[in-house]
Amino acid sequence: MSLAPSVAVSRPGFNPLPFLIALFCLLWSYAFIAGKIGVTDCPPLILLTARFLLAGILILGFLALRSEAWQLSWRDVAVYSVLGVANNSLYLGLGYTGLKTVSAGIGGLIVSANPVFTAVLAALFLGEVLTWRKVAGLVLGVVGVAFIVWHRISVGTEHVEGIVFTLASLASIVTGTILFKLLAPKGSLWIGNGIQNLAGGLALLPFAYSLSSVSEIVPSARLLGAFVFLVFGGSILAYALWFHLLKVCGATAASAYHFVMPPLSMVFAFLVLGEHVESRDLLGIIPVALGIYLVTRPTAAPASRA
Repeated sequence: MSLAPSVAVSRPGFNPLPFLIALFCLLWSYAFIAGKIGVTDCPPLILLTARFLLAGILILGFLALRSEAWQLSWRDVAVYSVLGVANNSLYLGLGYTGLKTVSAGIGGLIVSANPVFTAVLAALFLGEVLTWRKVAGLVLGVVGVAFIVWHRISVGTEHVEGIVFTLASLASIVTGTILFKLLAPKGSLWIGNGIQNLAGGLALLPFAYSLSSVSEIVPSARLLGAFVFLVFGGSILAYALWFHLLKVCGATAASAYHFVMPPLSMVFAFLVLGEHVESRDLLGIIPVALGIYLVTRPTAAPASRA
């Protein structure tokens, strides 16, 4: 089954897009929490290698059982493999390494700068127009995130090494976002997602084998729960939603939803991990919400008369 046809068909009186956006934001935000739990009890490269390989096998295996038609050319397979390295191996490999020494809240905050860099690169390479409304929305999003970051740093201590890894993770997902729109692979998003996961897992495998040891794994119920969520909620569902949003919303608008990740990640981090959060942190939600509205609000088309 292909995600694209099933969500692209609109039914009278029902628009699934807001629901898909909300689900994506919840899954993507909680993935920072599950990732923090996972790297506490398991080396990040081993955790990610197992996650990607299992997700890829499950996706492609399920589609094979359903006799899903292979709708991708060899070019599309190559493109999805490259995207798997950028969006899976590098983005999460670097990000999870950073999560070893930074809080889940700060990890989410840094990665949420994705819309700013994506918008600039989309204007340069994809021809997406940067209107004053989009620029204002991006500025508001940056202000909101910066306010939260400043306050979080003022009340806690974050390791510089972890922040550097997380910044490199940010660069990887921005690159992957632009490449997806620029190279425009065709065919089923589910098959593409399966290829990306397999490619990401295979790319990380030699590094996990040489830089980590299974003896470092601390078996626990929370590790199992985090791993299950990361495979099914993260690698399978959230990534399929992400690439669907890139197709239907455009790189700039889809990436703008990452501005909502910091407050959601901090709320989840507080509820699940007990990470420190104050009411002043949540003030950043106001400019973030307004910024998302400005960036994603469609331009009114002139009315036409028959």
